[in-house]
Amino acid sequence: MKTPILTLCGLATLVALGCGAPEPSPEPAPEVTPAADAPAPGFAEYGATPCDAVGDIQFICDLISPEDLAVLPGAEWVIASGAQEGGRLHLVNAGDKTTTVLFPRPGQTERLDAATYPTCPGPLAASEQEVFRGHGLYLKPGDGAIHTLYVVHHGTRESIEVFEVDADATPPDLTWVGCAPALSTLSLNSVVALPDGGFATTSGPTDDVWSWQTATGWTRIPGSEGSAPNGLEISRDGHWLYIAGWSQEKLTRISLGETPVQTEVIDLGFRPDNVRMSLDGSVIFAAGHTDKDGRSITDPREPLRETTNVAAIDPETLEFRRIFEHPAMDGFVASTTAMRIGDEMWLGSYRGDRIAYFPAPE
Repeated sequence: MKTPILTLCGLATLVALGCGAPEPSPEPAPEVTPAADAPAPGFAEYGATPCDAVGDIQFICDLISPEDLAVLPGAEWVIASGAQEGGRLHLVNAGDKTTTVLFPRPGQTERLDAATYPTCPGPLAASEQEVFRGHGLYLKPGDGAIHTLYVVHHGTRESIEVFEVDADATPPDLTWVGCAPALSTLSLNSVVALPDGGFATTSGPTDDVWSWQTATGWTRIPGSEGSAPNGLEISRDGHWLYIAGWSQEKLTRISLGETPVQTEVIDLGFRPDNVRMSLDGSVIFAAGHTDKDGRSITDPREPLRETTNVAAIDPETLEFRRIFEHPAMDGFVASTTAMRIGDEMWLGSYRGDRIAYFPAPE
């Protein structure tokens, strides 16, 4: 069941419930024309827009396509992906908002776990690292300070790259430990760790979700067919997968490890990209897009003018509410991921060069 849109006082383009008289309609977002040397049509030009706040929305800049975010236990550090060529993986200090490159970088530690990743041909060569494109992220917490980071990688090989994260290091550091090259028919997007080992990942061209295990390799997950998969999340107990159906404006929940598969679908009213469980497991945040007027996207698209939407979804009941809606901003277009960190909501953007953050809605 849908509940009413939650709105925020003090955010420039939100209308707040219970915050007094309605504000005047915001001015339309200015039309953005990509520069001739922009990395791709429909992408913000790197470094072209000052890192100035827009109302209560502030930015962490000098990134390339921070499509996804992964939060380390303790919420002091965040890892940001870089889904366009040259994007890198960045470590972001959640307090002072400073950033450093985690991967690839000179002196990177590498240690292939061949027993766990027997089909991995080895670390990315230096030439391959130059075209590294880290897309979806998933952090699997360890028992102590050592965690596992799964990264959807595009470049010279389509793969899931796996890293060991040492949270005791100052700042936290990565060690590359393996990979799982994708089948030639797959194009990967989002990834989650599975409770019994291995991982699950979405594939757009095949319109389904696949799992990978050391012993069995790649297997299609039953019940995922036709889900228009983009983003992916898993329940805390490992029983449910949540699949963001971007092109169909829906979220699909399917059960794992049982026959018949239990399936439930909800319509979100926007194109959801990534879906991320809150740090306490009480809510799933779905970030995605509507057109410049807040309506369903139709062709021809205007990617640099699409509106950001965020919904908060109850992982048990699938009831949801829209908690944020904002037109495109220069340098930040159509958020692809959302995560609450402390008292702030953080948003990533596939088409932008920055992370946005602002006071979290109640």
